[in-house]
Amino acid sequence: MRHRGAALARCAAVVLGLVPWLAGAGTAAALTQEQALAIAAGDGETRIAALNAAVAAADPALAAYVQALLADEVKVADGRAFIVRDGQAVDAASGTPALLPEGAEDVLNNNRMRRELGAAAAAMQLLSPDRAERARGIAELRSQADEGKLPLIDRAAAVETDAALKEQLELLRAAVGISSADKSRRLQAALLLAGSRLPATRALLLERQVEEADAEVRAAIKSSLADVERRLRWGEWLGVFFTGASLGSILMLVALGLAITYGLMGVINMAHGELMMVGAYATYVVQNLFRQHLPAAFDAYILAAIPVSFGAAALVGAVLERSVIRWLYGRPLETLLATWGTSLILMQLVRTVFGAQNVGVENPAWLSGGVQVLPNLTLPYNRLAIIAFALLVLLGVALLISRTRLGLFVRGVTQNRRMASCVGVNTARIDTYAFALGAGIAGLAGCALSQVGNVGPDLGQGYIVDSFMVVVLGGVGQLAGTVYAGLGLGVLNKLLEGWQGAVLAKIMVLVLIVVFIQKRPQGIFALKGRSAEA
Repeated sequence: MRHRGAALARCAAVVLGLVPWLAGAGTAAALTQEQALAIAAGDGETRIAALNAAVAAADPALAAYVQALLADEVKVADGRAFIVRDGQAVDAASGTPALLPEGAEDVLNNNRMRRELGAAAAAMQLLSPDRAERARGIAELRSQADEGKLPLIDRAAAVETDAALKEQLELLRAAVGISSADKSRRLQAALLLAGSRLPATRALLLERQVEEADAEVRAAIKSSLADVERRLRWGEWLGVFFTGASLGSILMLVALGLAITYGLMGVINMAHGELMMVGAYATYVVQNLFRQHLPAAFDAYILAAIPVSFGAAALVGAVLERSVIRWLYGRPLETLLATWGTSLILMQLVRTVFGAQNVGVENPAWLSGGVQVLPNLTLPYNRLAIIAFALLVLLGVALLISRTRLGLFVRGVTQNRRMASCVGVNTARIDTYAFALGAGIAGLAGCALSQVGNVGPDLGQGYIVDSFMVVVLGGVGQLAGTVYAGLGLGVLNKLLEGWQGAVLAKIMVLVLIVVFIQKRPQGIFALKGRSAEA
């Protein structure tokens, strides 16, 4: 019995000794101290070679070690590598606590080594169980992968179960192979890349087309490049139309207030851009107040800024109308000069209060980022929000003008001021209300513009001419014309910019508008009916 018990004990010991081996069977070996030291110490080429070897072996401890190297937390001493974090040292290979020897030296990484470490970190993500992590790894490797990462890419492609990611891994392998010294591999990679839908592939093929010496491979690259460009063209055209619609919605929003002050009231307000600037700075002030007093609700500041920007610009507009413009109705030249001088005063006032430099208005978290429709087409959330906001403002103004008592009075005063006054309408008050409304809408435009660009004293100068063109082209006093003209000019501007550049595009748009007005002076939509003053 004693001998039998001893034998059982020996068998148990053997089985227990096999457990670690059985657990590790089929998995990658752990990072060794020799590998950790080779990656941390020596010349750059040696370190990169050791790093690529560890990546190819998919060492499970490599990811944490690479992150420590990128964070400058690795030291070497006595032929060992240590990770030092918060004053505590651990062995770089085993991760067990260790005593850091005196005289340990920091590991220094130049820019090339940091790029290689970043590529290694991305490569290790290819084997992550999380699909999003694997997708991020593929995206990061597109511009960093080399032949040293091919074994891991092949291993990841072999076990990848997601069809879309598997296709991306194949294209990633081809992107690496296109730079290979082997002609057959380059040729195979060039043919495979023809199916890519990624802008990065086009850039890679363009670069390789210049560098490739072999005529056969160069012809294959040229053919694949044509296929990729044809596939990307749809995304580029859709991107141009979306950018044009986004610019058009901004122009429509800016011109909407001007359509009231100029189209309905006949006032040439050169300070309209500065009223928009007032709305943008009101948004900036609300943002700072939320940041200081309500940081937990910061993402909601834009909702509070909308009525504040409208109210601030409307108040300035009401003061401007009561103090200056009310004395100049029917005198367009004097109104133009007076409002131009007012615009200079407002700009200087803003410079005095906020400084001459631009101020930053931060997007809320829910307006940051975008939705990717195609590989080369991402629709930013802030632009989508501005388009929706412009449509809501347009709907609100249309309902206000057509369905409310104030709108009825504004239309009555516009069509026949004397008759409106005879039936008891306070025309002076209606003028103030209408001008304040137009100014408030300009403030809303400034609030929207603060989400897509810098806010500065000269903000309004870039939109005043375009907004006048929108109003004139659409038809004086016609809100529907403002919509069509704003969206049309936005899309046309972007189409011409892609063809001839921004400066020539502006000139061409202006020439087209002049020609159109010569043929149709009343704009796209002419006023219907008759006016007593006609």
